[in-house]
This record gives sequence, structure tokens and C-alpha cells, in this order.
Amino acid sequence: MVSVSRRSLLALGAALPLLGRLDWAVAAPPPAKTDTVLLNYNESPYGPSQAARAAMQRGIATSGRYPYKHMYALAGLFAQQQGIAEEQVAVFAGSMAALRYAVLAFTDQTHGLVMATPSYEVPRQAAESNKAPVKEVDLNAEHAHDVPAMLAADSSAGMLYLCNPNNPTGTVTPTDAIRQALANKPKGSVLVVDEAYIDFADVPSVVSWVKDHDDLLVLRTFSKIYGMAGARLGLAIGHPGLLERLAVFGGDNVPAGPTLLAGLASLEDVKLLPQRKALNNQLRDETIAWLKGRGFACTASQANCFMIDVKQPAEQVIEKLAAHGVLIGRVWKNWPQWVRVTVGNKQEMARFREVFAAQVVGSN
Repeated sequence: MVSVSRRSLLALGAALPLLGRLDWAVAAPPPAKTDTVLLNYNESPYGPSQAARAAMQRGIATSGRYPYKHMYALAGLFAQQQGIAEEQVAVFAGSMAALRYAVLAFTDQTHGLVMATPSYEVPRQAAESNKAPVKEVDLNAEHAHDVPAMLAADSSAGMLYLCNPNNPTGTVTPTDAIRQALANKPKGSVLVVDEAYIDFADVPSVVSWVKDHDDLLVLRTFSKIYGMAGARLGLAIGHPGLLERLAVFGGDNVPAGPTLLAGLASLEDVKLLPQRKALNNQLRDETIAWLKGRGFACTASQANCFMIDVKQPAEQVIEKLAAHGVLIGRVWKNWPQWVRVTVGNKQEMARFREVFAAQVVGSN
């Protein structure tokens, strides 16, 4: 594992304007009432598992010590489960931090970023802060990444970003297309595959590919299916040389002991992931079927979110639902009539359908 001193990080401070940016937080609405249905941030409605909560409680007593022992244990367990080497896994306080550091490490004013649109905005924001050019490529007709168009977008790109399943659409990009991106990307560039939602999907992860490719970085998070968004825990998986380039920007960005112990407990709970996947997918598919039955097109999601064509300015629909205590996601500028909805629990999805029927179905 790679670490850098606090002193070296402070010395880099002037070169890291991104780390002080708060657009993501500033854009957040005020805290919701307790009876509000929260379907706007792709959070888990279930929170950490019981085993993870118990581990967090035990971890409080360890908080007087630096948590590196637990960090190494988490990296080791994940590596063992995935069949890769421990030195190919780096632990961060959320995969968002690792993603930002990757953009800072792999792009500059002459080596830009190529990504899809609509997709997760953090890479674009990071690249703009780094004064790196950004090429955004529309999703294809299946709402997957248009890999041939991405490969043609910038012959001197430093990084290609591929979110699979994609946020906000929840759609997947075929494994063969990802393989094509890795084989044909610009020389010297790095392919970053963000697998924040992979545990909901019926497609394979590409984590094992890092054994054979030193230009591939894969990101994973405990925020989604493991219900730990507020605890901040993520992983970057890749060649040790790539991880060293990230560590320069945040080698001390390590979660607290309780969070790391919760992550360990989550990985050890072999029943948790398939149970949550099945429940999420059932509620998601039921809701999409209900919407389609009322004439609304939806993306073919394999994640814990999906998008709806509401056939009117989507901002209006967000406001209508919010007035009745149902918060849904934001709008992407090139899809102004589509809105993202997170999959909540059974009661929350029932409330969503009730309010959507009253406020939207009747107006179309």
C-alpha cells in the first residue's frame, strides 16, 4: 500500500484547487423532513447491515489509533475474494475521492478526459478544475457508452472514464465494448471503469483484468448495495504504479476505523449482497413496468436507479413530487425531459407511484 506524508500533501495544496471545490455540496437541497421519501441520491434505503453496524460499534473503541491495520485487512480480504494481489488495492474515504485523484493524475492541459453524457459529473468537474479539456460523447441508442465514438473523440486523451452500470441511466455497457476501449484507447492513456453499481447488475466485473493491464483502474464503493454512503468507503484497483500516482494526491485519505470494520463485515457477509440485489431489482422492475404501463419510457437499468421520460420539463416534475414529500434526482442538460429516480424500499416506491400518478400521469 502507498502513503504519503501530511507535509508532502500540504506542499501540494496550491496545485490542488479541486480539493476545495464544494459545488457538489452546494448543489444539495436542505435536509429533508423525516417523513420525506428520499429517492434522489442513489442511497440505500436499508443502511449498513446488522453485522456492519455491530462492527462500527466495536470500532469506536479503536478510534484513538490510526486505522491502517484495518485498512490493510480490508484490502487483503477484497483482493483474496477477487483473486488479485493486495498491492493492487488502495482504500479511500469514498470512491469519489479516488476518482477525483485519478483525473488529476491522468489528465492535464494537453491530455484531456473523454467520458459519456449523461453520466456521473465528478470527472468532468475535476478535469475542468485541472484545466484539462473534456470531450463528452452521447450514449448510444441502447443508452450504453458509445465506445467507438469515445475512442475517436480525442487522440491525445489522458483518461477515458466509463461508468458501468452508468449513473444516471443504470444501463450497462457490454464487456466486449469495454475490452475494445482498453485495446484501442490513445497510447499512454488510462481507462477508468467506475463499478459503483456493478453488484446490482447481471454482468461481470472487470476487476480481474488489472492482473494483465497496467493501464486500467477500476473503482468500487460501499456506498450503494452495502448502504454505507455516509460512512465513506471506496476502493481503487489497479497496477501498483497507477495507485502510486493517486496516492500523491491523497495517500492519507483513509476512512476511520469504524468504517473500515464495517466494510470488512460487509464483505464477510456472503448472504447480504444477493439478498439486497434481488430486493432492489424486484422493486425497480415492478416500478418500471408500472410506469411503462402508463406510457412512460424508462432506461433499461441494472442498477439502483433508472431514468424516466416524463414528456415535460423534468424540473417541473421534480418540483411537483417534492411538494408532496417525494424527492427524486436531478436533470442532465442534454436530457431535459428525463429524470433519475433511485430505488427505495417497498413503502417508498409505493408512495412514489401514488404521487407520480396524481401529479404526473394525469398531466400527460
